[in-house]
Amino acid sequence: MSPLSILMSAFILSIVGLGFFIWSQRAHLTDASTEGSEVIFAAGEIGTPEEPAAPSGTTRPAADADDAELAARARADASTAPLVFFFYCCAFVWLLVASAAGLTASIKLHAPDWLTAEAWLSFGRIRTVHLNAVAYGWAPMAGLGTALFVIPRLLKTELVGGRYALLGAALWNAALIAGLGSLAYGVSDGLEWLEIPWQIDLLFVAGGALIGLPLILTLRRRQVSHLYVSVWYMGCALFWFPVLFLVANFPGLHHGVEQATMNWWFGHNVLGLFYTPLALASIYYFLPKVIGRPIQSYNLSLLGFWGLAFFYGQVGGHHLIGGPVPGWMVTLSIVQSMMMILPVAAFTANQHLTLKGNLAALRHSPTLRFMCLGGLMYTASSVQGSFEALRSMNAVTHFTHYTVAHAHLGLYGFVSLVFFGAMYFVIPRITGRDWPWPRMISVHFWLASIGIAIYFVSLTIGGWLQGSAMLDESRGFMESVLLTLPYLKARSVGGAMMALGHVIFAAHFVRLLIARGARRPAARPFATAAEGI
Repeated sequence: MSPLSILMSAFILSIVGLGFFIWSQRAHLTDASTEGSEVIFAAGEIGTPEEPAAPSGTTRPAADADDAELAARARADASTAPLVFFFYCCAFVWLLVASAAGLTASIKLHAPDWLTAEAWLSFGRIRTVHLNAVAYGWAPMAGLGTALFVIPRLLKTELVGGRYALLGAALWNAALIAGLGSLAYGVSDGLEWLEIPWQIDLLFVAGGALIGLPLILTLRRRQVSHLYVSVWYMGCALFWFPVLFLVANFPGLHHGVEQATMNWWFGHNVLGLFYTPLALASIYYFLPKVIGRPIQSYNLSLLGFWGLAFFYGQVGGHHLIGGPVPGWMVTLSIVQSMMMILPVAAFTANQHLTLKGNLAALRHSPTLRFMCLGGLMYTASSVQGSFEALRSMNAVTHFTHYTVAHAHLGLYGFVSLVFFGAMYFVIPRITGRDWPWPRMISVHFWLASIGIAIYFVSLTIGGWLQGSAMLDESRGFMESVLLTLPYLKARSVGGAMMALGHVIFAAHFVRLLIARGARRPAARPFATAAEGI
């Protein structure tokens, strides 16, 4: 079969399959009904914002809502509280570890003689520690903790099997500690995103399986007939990741060029099929809850989900442009990368239409501020990634700091900001305490926002100039290195601002736990910030 036939077949199958699944979920695709999106609200609750992190007096109590259903939600929250609290505590620890390692690695790019006495502080090791602390520490602990909080709410039942998830989280964190230790010592598998030795990865597999088990057990006891789109996103993330991780780490299975192909299949898909679904699921749940109205178009949310499922699987191949891989495989990756514009556009339109007329809530809702900005960064990073896959653009940006900027826009500007917003919503619910320093939330937001802006803009410009210089035969390689130095210093400034924001976030969390007199009244556990938890 010719490469063109293969490409056309894959394209046609994707389109037909996408249409079939959308039809199977929604018999009337053009139906404007919001019935499916209203399942996240109790009867009579629509029109009532729910934002426990907002200052008192800025939201209204759910006076007309069904008390029995709200009480059931409070029981669901209570069933997840200790477990989610453990996940979030781990997330804070790994966020600080990753921030320290990342800032150290950033500084060493323009000051290579700094901290050279210890081998584990060399750039090659500390940068790898940073990547894995984010990829397997901060992001999974924050994302999975949020999922464990949201899923019982959406299924309107208490969490089942929480002890399995607690044991799984313990195994996961033990694996991460051992993995980071091995990387700092210099023992690595040598594959980006897959550096941790496969013997340690067995603990990740066991821990991940145990963490996903409560989803299955809770689904069996659900009290709803309709599964909201966030359940689809979170459930598939918990299914996709074990498949990706097991295939990528199976010892002796991949060699040579096949191993390189697998490496970027995993490296791209762990972002698009694990972190992204968890973040999108969080937006689709918390954004409507905070403004008190369903998402504008439930059909668009389904289009975004199935578009992600069908088009994302092979986009990683564009990292191998110019490599010794089949041309049709790279072309297929480019085509699927461009097709990803469709689900991204569906999400972007849905977010804009849902927020229309409700932007005033940004003034008092930290969750909404973080998630709105995170949603915008999802659009920006996804569209940028689609065009970056084109051969003409890839020729300039490949092997440059431009790609690093793009990766951080996705994993930090989108995923991390969304998880920050979710944690600001969830933590008062699981601890029964108000955030004691509301202004510190704003400080965290602006440090994170301005920091990632400086980081992204500086590396994007520096990376493009770097790539252009490397393509110029009249310029030596060292010239392409030296011209990036001002931009690398700006990157460290942006990274320092983000790290400072993380320290403030963690300190605010500790203060919340030890603050006296901050506990919320328990008379109405389902009320908004104005009434207390």
